[in-house]
Parts: sequence; C-alpha cells; structure tokens
Amino acid sequence: MIEATINGETRPLPDPITISQFLKEIGIDERAVVVEYNGEIIVRGRYCTEMIMGGDVLEIVHMMAGGA
Repeated sequence: MIEATINGETRPLPDPITISQFLKEIGIDERAVVVEYNGEIIVRGRYCTEMIMGGDVLEIVHMMAGGA
C-alpha cells in the first residue's frame, strides 16, 4: 500500500498506478481535467506513462465551460 496526496487529501493506493488508470478508477474523463504532478503540469499524452508513486502530490483541476 502506498499513499499519495490528491487535491490536498492523503489517499491510499494499493500499488503504483498511472495517472490515466487512476482517473478511470475514480470516474474522471481525462479529457476534462488538467493534472499537476509534483508541481509540474503534465501534458495529457503522458497520463498513460506517468506513475503515481508513494509520496507524490497531484492536483486535478476540472475544466468548466461557461462565462458571462
């Protein structure tokens, strides 16, 4: 078991997992978010190769449409 911080909350994960797999597991469409991984914005093409490991910090920001 490993722990990563996701949007400010410590979250247990059974094993290292790719960002893409993690987003699928929590029901988030990867096309609708931006992910900051350990302080770096990750381009969507790397979601399937970047592994979330113990101690990593992610911020997942949902895109929103709209305006005034």
